[in-house]
Amino acid sequence: MSTTPEAMIFTAMEDCHRQIQSHLTELARLMEAMETSSLDAEGQKRIGAIEAFFSSTARQHHALEERYFFPPLLTGLDLDLVAKVRSLQQDHGWIEENWIELSPQLSAVASGNNWFDLAELKHGVEVFAELCRTHLAVEDTLVYPMTRARLEELAEAIL
Repeated sequence: MSTTPEAMIFTAMEDCHRQIQSHLTELARLMEAMETSSLDAEGQKRIGAIEAFFSSTARQHHALEERYFFPPLLTGLDLDLVAKVRSLQQDHGWIEENWIELSPQLSAVASGNNWFDLAELKHGVEVFAELCRTHLAVEDTLVYPMTRARLEELAEAIL
């Protein structure tokens, strides 16, 4: 396995995608558990960790994609690719907007407060998760492979 800086970047980005998927799955499980009983201290702690992850690591991940991954793909002549990348940029905005609504509610759950509406929270989590999963699928099947290919082309041109 290659340990070039580029390979390490892709490994980190793909690992973040796996973490996002894992947190979304756990969040859905915790929402289900809340339908029948309140969360114990461990459940509250897990909600707090998920909230912290999406408020920091996931946001930083999107910023890196916006800065390093998307711009080279937007400069090409492939209009379909440009449209898809523009759509992914728009997704980042929708993900952020959804997160701004969910974050305080999840912080409340993590703190043991119950001022939120559970049905509304659960629906918000479902919408957020679907948006994230659809977005990740396009990045994993289009953006990352295309970015890898462009980096390989550049490396070959230099050599």
